Amino acid sequence: MDRISSANAFDGAIANLLSRQEDLSATQIQLTSGKRVVHASDDPTAAARAERARALIARTDASKRAVDASRNAMTLTESALGDATNLLQSARELVVAAGNASYSDAERAAVAKQIQSVRDQLLSVANRPDGAGGYVFSGQGSGAAPFADSPGTAATLTAPATLPTVKFTGVGGSVHVASDEPLPLTLDGGSIWLHGNTGNGVFETKNMNSGSAWIDAGHVVQPSQLTNSTYSVQFNVSAGSTTYAILKDGNPTPVTAAAYTSGQSITVDGLSFAISGAPASGDKFQIAPSQPDLSVFAALDTITKALLTKNQSGPQVTQAVQTGLRDIDQAASQLQSARSDAGQTLSRLDGVQGRLDASALWGETTRSNAEDLDMVKALASFQNQQTGYQAALQSYASVQKMSLMQYLNV
Repeated sequence: MDRISSANAFDGAIANLLSRQEDLSATQIQLTSGKRVVHASDDPTAAARAERARALIARTDASKRAVDASRNAMTLTESALGDATNLLQSARELVVAAGNASYSDAERAAVAKQIQSVRDQLLSVANRPDGAGGYVFSGQGSGAAPFADSPGTAATLTAPATLPTVKFTGVGGSVHVASDEPLPLTLDGGSIWLHGNTGNGVFETKNMNSGSAWIDAGHVVQPSQLTNSTYSVQFNVSAGSTTYAILKDGNPTPVTAAAYTSGQSITVDGLSFAISGAPASGDKFQIAPSQPDLSVFAALDTITKALLTKNQSGPQVTQAVQTGLRDIDQAASQLQSARSDAGQTLSRLDGVQGRLDASALWGETTRSNAEDLDMVKALASFQNQQTGYQAALQSYASVQKMSLMQYLNV
């Protein structure tokens, strides 16, 4: 009976030691890893909750990378459009200077040369690389620079230019990152640079044949009265009296022999414009709806050609300058609108970044609550387990001395 009792006591003591040693080892692993749930079997429910949190964090990290890519792209775009706007302002100042009535043909030609230089700089901005093998304004992609200059006769100080044509060789539209929100990587360069609204944005005034009068850009006075029709103003000079008639889509209107006063506003169907100078019989001016085909480059090419043309009358120079300023202002408005879109995107990205940060924090908190170790409690438990293990060792040593054989040896 003593032999059996001693064996049981030894087995129980060893089992207790092994159990305490396993607990101590498990706690040491937890302390080393900093996690309460090291294996899914430790707590299946908590492990599943932690895995879902990690998946959310991974998705959030991917979305953050998409936001960073969009922010970098829109920052480059906004900067490029800012440079383009500044260049157009420089061109505008040159056009204003060219309107000086005291300028000679050579002086206006020198100004035209400077405008040509600004135009070339604008083309470089439109073809600006994005630093990642692409282009800022390539739309949905372009293997080469997205804007190509077709052949044309370069402007010189002695001859007007044969207007070149800048073409968009990229793919229209824009590219967005793959995320829950449509965040752009590019803007539609063709639309921004080549497809602004002509004229003042609503209608376009044209001098059809007059060399002694000019027409301004006009403006809208009653939007509700707009008809989207094409008007023409035709002049007649008889017995020293100048009158005009207005036609609407080629048809007569009640205005058939109105007295003309230079610079006085003419209003028709919500549109207002002014014709100045001394129009001759047969002179004609047209007012047509704006079309979405204003090219930034064509606007500068047109005024460059006009300034290079020799022996123009004062009214012809004035008309060229008025038209040039109108087109440059409209082109600048188009670029500024695109720049505002880029700025709004950057502002929206800040909001998206904030939501992603909150989502990542929630995911990290959930994961931590599910599997992370409470170090204070774990250290206290480890100390208790060490104490218990030491006590078990001492208890085992005492049990070894309590057998009959040990008693007989004594």
